[in-house]
Amino acid sequence: MSNVKNVTTDSFRTEVIESSASKPVVVDFWAEWCGPCKKLSPILDDVAGELGDDVKVVKVNVDEERTLGAMFQIMSIPSVLIFRNGEKVDEFVGLRSKSDIVAQIQKQL
Repeated sequence: MSNVKNVTTDSFRTEVIESSASKPVVVDFWAEWCGPCKKLSPILDDVAGELGDDVKVVKVNVDEERTLGAMFQIMSIPSVLIFRNGEKVDEFVGLRSKSDIVAQIQKQL
């Protein structure tokens, strides 16, 4: 069972912006047709499992949630944004290794 939750325009504020200030929220902007997105997904599942309660990982399907993609100016996918206290604090675009992603998240812990 994955620790990663899908979010929509309706749930984004609750799940990301108003999420617990004590941990970063990793938001994966992806699409079904995107090859690198499909490769990144199990890596983020592993990261969510490894870091457990220290981090929250959520996904936004940009084809279904165009408003969120536009709001955060997502031009390429996969795009991963890291939020802390309701503010975007870091981001990366494209496929990354698990160790790179964990290192990037740990900067926010």
